Amino acid sequence: MVVYAGQGDPRRSMQLLWRDHEPPERTGPGPRAQLSVDLVVETAIAVADAEGLQALSMRAVGERLGRTAMSLYTYVASKNELVDLMYDHSFAELVREWEETTGPASLGAGTDRTEWREEVLAWSGQLWRFYLRHPWTLDISAARPVLGPHEYRLFESLATVLYGAGLPAKAVGGAYNSIVNLVRGMVRTAAEARQAEAVTGQPEDQWWFARSAQLEEIVDDFSERFPTLTLMTEQGAFDNADSTAPYLEQEARESFQFGLDALLDGVGGRIAAASDTPA
Repeated sequence: MVVYAGQGDPRRSMQLLWRDHEPPERTGPGPRAQLSVDLVVETAIAVADAEGLQALSMRAVGERLGRTAMSLYTYVASKNELVDLMYDHSFAELVREWEETTGPASLGAGTDRTEWREEVLAWSGQLWRFYLRHPWTLDISAARPVLGPHEYRLFESLATVLYGAGLPAKAVGGAYNSIVNLVRGMVRTAAEARQAEAVTGQPEDQWWFARSAQLEEIVDDFSERFPTLTLMTEQGAFDNADSTAPYLEQEARESFQFGLDALLDGVGGRIAAASDTPA
């Protein structure tokens, strides 16, 4: 299911996205909390985390809050605007994690950075884990950005590293989009591998063994038809290094790492070339 953001009223949506955020209200035992935009958004994210975006409705959010769906419209005028707010607000968690654990406190243009590659790897790893925590965000198309503050903070956090390392300004956007789309593409497979057993009712190992056994029985000339794949198999190319993770999740992670390393080799070449260019 692909959901396009930015379908609410433009002015109202942008005012909500760029408002000063209120702290989430207490939801534990005691008197019922007063509603707020932030509380509605946080609760909607909890619904999507637990049940997926397809389960999201104003009624579902209201039920979690002990309120009617109609009571929510005072704070968020429509589900479309709620999706925009959820998507942008969820990235606040990621940017905060980056700033607190990895990101430099300040890094300006022209700063000498030799560890830029390690920082990009760390940033990409945090983005990967974020998507696995909130797989519903992968259902929101990147074709229509919400233009919210945390979406911009995410861009700023990686652009600061790349630009500070010496990557030309015109190349920063391309590098950012390449990295983000590499993560999104590969982590989608990992997220789906985690969800497969719950959706299909069949464990990962059981599914693989049943299918592969049939393949060996039915296609007895597999090695002759696919000699390169057979040699790769004999050399351990498809062995799962982490037996605790679903096979396709592990494969997606390894493919992501390979692609990111190759991509950063190219980015490093651009940075080196720019540093050799006469002013």
